[in-house]
Amino acid sequence: MIPTEHLLLGAVMALTTYLIRMLPMTLFRRDIQSRFAKRFFHYIPYAVLAAMLIPAVFSSTGTLLTAVAGIAVGLALSLFGQSLIVVAIASALTAYLVSFLVF
Repeated sequence: MIPTEHLLLGAVMALTTYLIRMLPMTLFRRDIQSRFAKRFFHYIPYAVLAAMLIPAVFSSTGTLLTAVAGIAVGLALSLFGQSLIVVAIASALTAYLVSFLVF
């Protein structure tokens, strides 16, 4: 690519990022009164995070069995109130051990 194309792409990305962050502040100056809208905007980050993570988790290990084992351990530990670091380490270790023992 030509350096001017890099600059143009960078400028377009910067403008897009700025608009995404600036528009909600300018359009919604008052508090949102609708309970539905408040709940909708509250859960958007969780939905987007899940939509990005779940496919990555299932394809990260290469086999479905190790991915399911890691997810199962992670879900169980998180339901029992363990911290994020404990859940992440235990899930990764479970996926590794299952791949080591089975394959």
